[in-house]
Amino acid sequence: MEPRISIITIAVDDLERATRFYEAMGLTRHAGITEGVAFFQMGGVILGLFPRESAEADSGVTFGKAPSAIYLAYNTRSDAEVDDVLTMAEKAGGRIVKPAGRAFWGGWYGYFADTDGHVWEVAHNPAFPIAEDGSISLPG
Repeated sequence: MEPRISIITIAVDDLERATRFYEAMGLTRHAGITEGVAFFQMGGVILGLFPRESAEADSGVTFGKAPSAIYLAYNTRSDAEVDDVLTMAEKAGGRIVKPAGRAFWGGWYGYFADTDGHVWEVAHNPAFPIAEDGSISLPG
């Protein structure tokens, strides 16, 4: 197995509501594949939204309600961008679960939950460089 993640799929209760939320966050839904799923290109990774019932039938696993033990992270290029993204999430219908603040590791970060309760960390970590294409690297 190569060291990469291709697609992150989130099981949602209401596909259209979740799609509207992520579009309000500035993501663009892929126009060519829309039947029962929503895909968003996010750099080298695809974010997928799949109705919970369909995801459970497809995987054979019954998912618990969010929040789960897994959360997603979006790193920014500045402290101010953390604040902007958290504000955008709240305006889009999400919920701030931890307001932005100084991290013990020196960065600036906070958390929001999407409309289904899935948790995202938004962080500016100057030690994790973000390339022009949006890819992130661990420090050398």
